[in-house]
Amino acid sequence: MGYKIILPYLTLYIVLLGATKTQLGLVTSLGLIASGLIGPYIGQVIDRHGPKKVYIVGILILAGGYLAFASAPVWQVAALGMFLHQLGGGVGGQSCATICGNCLANCDRAKGMLVCESLAAGVLGMVGPMISGWFLVNIMGVKDTPTDPNTIRPLFLITLIITIISLLVVVFKLSFSRWTTSNSAVKRNVFKDAVAILKADKNCVKWIFMAIVGNMPVAMVVPYVQIFVAETKNASVTTLSGMVTATALTSVVCGYFFGILGDRFGRKKILSLTIGLYLVGLVLLVTTKSPFMLLTVGILQGFQEIGGPLAASIQNELVPHKVMGRWVGVVRFFSSMFSALMAALAGIIYDQLGGQWIFILYIACEICIRLPLL
Repeated sequence: MGYKIILPYLTLYIVLLGATKTQLGLVTSLGLIASGLIGPYIGQVIDRHGPKKVYIVGILILAGGYLAFASAPVWQVAALGMFLHQLGGGVGGQSCATICGNCLANCDRAKGMLVCESLAAGVLGMVGPMISGWFLVNIMGVKDTPTDPNTIRPLFLITLIITIISLLVVVFKLSFSRWTTSNSAVKRNVFKDAVAILKADKNCVKWIFMAIVGNMPVAMVVPYVQIFVAETKNASVTTLSGMVTATALTSVVCGYFFGILGDRFGRKKILSLTIGLYLVGLVLLVTTKSPFMLLTVGILQGFQEIGGPLAASIQNELVPHKVMGRWVGVVRFFSSMFSALMAALAGIIYDQLGGQWIFILYIACEICIRLPLL
C-alpha cells in the first residue's frame, strides 16, 4: 500500500525537482546495479541464516529512501532516495521470494503466490493511490497534473510511516525459519555456487534470459509510464492515481483466478496470456489519447503484476529448496544488471527520441526473446 501511494507520482516528483529523463534513468540504473551485485551474496546469507534478518535490512534501506525523498531540497537528494528505494526493494524482495519458494507446495504454488498478489498488491494497491489522489486533491488543492514537487512531498512521509509499521510486523511476527541442514550452512564461494546452479539444469540458463526480459519493465516501463501520460496525454492527478488503482483492481479480480488456471492448465500458458495482455496495454498507451482508454491501459498493466508471481512459481521449481536463496540471487544478479543498462538507455531514448520508443523496444524484446523461449 505504501509503495502504491507514491507510485503515480514517484518519477514525476524527481523530474519536477529538476532531473532530466536521462538523469532519472541513470539513477534507476545505479540502484539496480547495486541490487544485482549483492544478490548472490544475499542469497547465500538467506540460505544459511534464513530470510528474517535480510528482510529487516531491506525494509530499513527502504525507509531511508523514503526519508530522503521526503526531505529532498534538490533532485540529487531525491536521486539518493530512488537509489535506496531500488536497493531496499531488491533486498527485501529477495527474502520475500525465498519464503514463497520454500513454503508452498508445487501443486498449489501459483495460486498460493497469487493470493498475496490479490490481497497485497491488489486490495492494498487500490487503497494506496486512492489515498494519494484524495490527499492531493482535497488537502493539497491539486486539480490537474502536479507541477509543484512540494505538493507531492507529504506522500513520502505517509509511506515512511507505513514502512515502519511493516518493519515492526516483520520484527515481531516473522519466524527465523531456514530450509537448510547444518552442513549446508558452511560458507561457500558465491560465484562457484552460481556456476554450479546454472550447470545443473539447462532450463536454468534459459530462465536467466527469460528473467532478464521479464524484469525489464522495472527499468523501462514503470518509471516512465506516469511521466509519459502526464506530458504527452495531459493526464490529471485523478487519471494518474486512477491508472494505478485500475492496475491493482486487475490483481484483485484476476490474480487468484489466474493462479488457479496456472496450477490446473499449466503456468507457461497462463503466463503467456498475461504477457500478451500487458503488451496490448502498452500498445494502447502509445496510441490512445482518451482518459478512459488510459484507465484501460492501467487495467491491462495489472497483468504484468500477475505475471510476476506466475513466472516466480516456475522459477522456484527449477532448483532444490536448499539453494533457493542463492538461485533467486543469481537470477536477480543477471536481471538487475541488464535492467540497469536498459534503465540508463531508456532515459537517453526518452530525451532524444521520445518516450514511446522505450515501450516499443520492450515489446520487441518480449515478442522476440521471452515468448519464444517460454
